[in-house]
Amino acid sequence: MTAIDRDPVAFVYDAVRTPFGRFNGALAGTRPDDLAATVVRAVMERSPNLAPDDVDEVTFGLANGAGEDNRNVGRMAVLLAGLPTSVPGSTVNRLCGSSLDAAMGASRQIETGDADVVIAAGVESMTRAPWVLPKPDRAFPVANVTAVSTALGWRLVNDRMPAEWTVSLGEANEMLAEKFGVSRERQDEFSARSHQRADTAWNDGFYDGLVVGVDGVDLTRDEGIRPGSTAEKLAALKPVFRRDGTITAGNASPLNDGASAVLLGSASATDLIGREPVARVAGRGAFALDPQDFGYAPVEAANRALARAGIGWSDVGAVELNEAFAVQSLACVDGWKIDPDIVNTRGGAIAIGHPLGASGARVLGTLAEVLRRDRLRWGVAAICIGVGQGLAVVLENVSSAGA
Repeated sequence: MTAIDRDPVAFVYDAVRTPFGRFNGALAGTRPDDLAATVVRAVMERSPNLAPDDVDEVTFGLANGAGEDNRNVGRMAVLLAGLPTSVPGSTVNRLCGSSLDAAMGASRQIETGDADVVIAAGVESMTRAPWVLPKPDRAFPVANVTAVSTALGWRLVNDRMPAEWTVSLGEANEMLAEKFGVSRERQDEFSARSHQRADTAWNDGFYDGLVVGVDGVDLTRDEGIRPGSTAEKLAALKPVFRRDGTITAGNASPLNDGASAVLLGSASATDLIGREPVARVAGRGAFALDPQDFGYAPVEAANRALARAGIGWSDVGAVELNEAFAVQSLACVDGWKIDPDIVNTRGGAIAIGHPLGASGARVLGTLAEVLRRDRLRWGVAAICIGVGQGLAVVLENVSSAGA
């Protein structure tokens, strides 16, 4: 009996995303709910046999939600994409891991028999994330009130939080560089490779079947890729968070806008969807540690996912790790003791971009395609999450699954 015959099992059938735009770039004029609707429509159009009424749930990951995403952007996407109003829509928030969390939840729905077809997706417009003001405790406060950006990081922090937990994301990763001895040189080399691999993958047509355009926007590929990046050029950039630090604008992920989606279904959903599955969801893992150590959380999350899949690192042929920072990516690769060459073979977030809520579904969808293209059996998708968490999913390539 092959993997596809075993039930209850959740499978990845398809994945799609928008190009990722720079902060204040080509997608700056597009609302997040419209980005979300774009990938939902694309999923449906790519599986024309799938009747809209056969979609059991649309669930979105979103890190912010304070603005045009209107709190429950999953439901907004259903309505704006033209799906029947009978299709439920939900939104989950695990910050950077939100859409991977959405996919993990969708796979559980399928495995328990609560659903046959689920669209798990994610979206973020960091450009359009609003500024917020704390609500005054009386009608006409005398003191000044400071507007706070909701695009990234801590905001309106509770005074009871220990100060070491609430350091900036960049400072947290400078601490990680010190802890694990990750040099500036390694970070710049890793980052240059991210740009070079992403550019090569686009030129080779790898992303042609994964990326769809956004109506009214002239953007055909990820906007942040710099084909000419080299470690030597990146070495000229000044540190951002410490005068003598290692983290620069060149070896950290940028702020971005974009959306991504993964179509998941049961084995019996093949006839409903009208296409064969690509990969089986074989294991899931979550882990948490001290908030300032968030960049290292994927290490144990992936180890747990592999244990649940019943395999080890020696079986893994591909890893898609979200590159929040080069330093945390390198710390994770070192922690897993794996060959760096199998990690992000088509580029990562330092080049492609990291629109928070959209990144988890991007790495999962990319992993499924890498396994298919490269004829590899096992792969891991992992992501670090601010405030000390990590998530990981193990996929098994259906076409190379053993009996």
